[in-house]
Amino acid sequence: MASWRRPRSIRARATLTTVMIFAVILGIGSAATSLAIRAWLSDRAVQLVSQAARQAYEVNRRVNDDILPTQQVRRLQVVARDGRVLAASLAMRGRPAITRAWPPDNDNRVETRSCATRAGERTCFVVVGLLDTNAPAGGVMVYAATPESALVTGHTLEFGLAGLSLVLLALLGWGTWRAVGRTLEPVDEMREEMASISASDLGRRLTVGDDETEFCALTRTINTTLERLDQAAERQRRFVSDASHELRTPLTGLRTKLELALSDPEFEDHSQTIRSALNDAERLQAIVNDLLLLAHLDAGVTGDPESIDLGELVAGEVRRRPSRHEIRTHLAPDVVVRGDRLQLTRLLTNLLANADRHAANKVDVHVARQDGDAVIEIADDGHGIPPEERERIFQRFARLDSARSRDAGGTGLGLPIARDIASAHQGVLYAATSTNGQGARLVLKLPLSLATP
Repeated sequence: MASWRRPRSIRARATLTTVMIFAVILGIGSAATSLAIRAWLSDRAVQLVSQAARQAYEVNRRVNDDILPTQQVRRLQVVARDGRVLAASLAMRGRPAITRAWPPDNDNRVETRSCATRAGERTCFVVVGLLDTNAPAGGVMVYAATPESALVTGHTLEFGLAGLSLVLLALLGWGTWRAVGRTLEPVDEMREEMASISASDLGRRLTVGDDETEFCALTRTINTTLERLDQAAERQRRFVSDASHELRTPLTGLRTKLELALSDPEFEDHSQTIRSALNDAERLQAIVNDLLLLAHLDAGVTGDPESIDLGELVAGEVRRRPSRHEIRTHLAPDVVVRGDRLQLTRLLTNLLANADRHAANKVDVHVARQDGDAVIEIADDGHGIPPEERERIFQRFARLDSARSRDAGGTGLGLPIARDIASAHQGVLYAATSTNGQGARLVLKLPLSLATP
């Protein structure tokens, strides 16, 4: 037999869950109702025959007659200890004793149930008897009986409650299905709108409703995500275009030089051609390496973090790399951060190379602590960066005016790589106003290591 599978539809799950929960509640409620009604009917029948038996008892003591008067209860008998019926109501004349039940000692009341079959139909009665000890021959029993309700003897009550429960469950299931369907209508609309949005059409947005519901909040979140995707796709397209342009220039130069050398071997010195081609190949290699590093940073690829003293890192890089200008350092001790040493070294190298490329005479490097952060400031005395361009320099392959252009030797990826590395280390890198009003000033802030004293 195939195993039962839970419905996949949220609408069906909600309806099924609601119906199942209420089925259990209605089942328990129906059982409790049935027991309560049965108990109430039984108690009511006992009270009724008890009252009739008391009235017949009083009549039997005052009037010596073989016919007992009846009101609500028509089945009355006065029965001797030997089972003889001494008196009875009209409905019970000529019939045997309803029951032979006799109360125990020190008691004058008996309550029992008696069943009889007539014409193939079985009828049960609730019987209450009172002992009249003043009668001769050891006293007599005055019995009153009434038929049990059909709700007590049969299963009509249970069938009725079950039918009512099924009707209620059907109405509940239908109502839940409709209500959940109406609630999920915005989801269907969002799904249809999302299905119509393609990778080439990320500028479209979902329609936001007027009411402040959870679906409106979800729609706004989706629109925000689409906005980020659109911006990322635009940056990707622009990056691919810029990368293609940057790679095309050295490739074209390299190919032209090689083709000229092949077409006219005596046109140019071979060694000069090889050196020029090698320069173009080195530029290509630099661009490809930067693109590979950017891809790793975009993918979140980092090495194992370690504690790094920024003062020692800066001092080592300044000593190691050659510089065209004077580099003056101002290094505070014990400025420690945690991060990938190779990436932070690349970040520092890019900043130093950028400052050295655009400086006129000197470069100042400061390492200090500030408001719980490790701060590195690198300033040059060159042409500086216009305030409106301070953010654009961190865009990939961004170019400013001729004073800071490509012919200075950069690939256009140094500062974008530096900012991505800073972001990967929960830091920030930005261009600030120069302290003396001359040159450029780049500021790097990284969180201090918790182990820093």
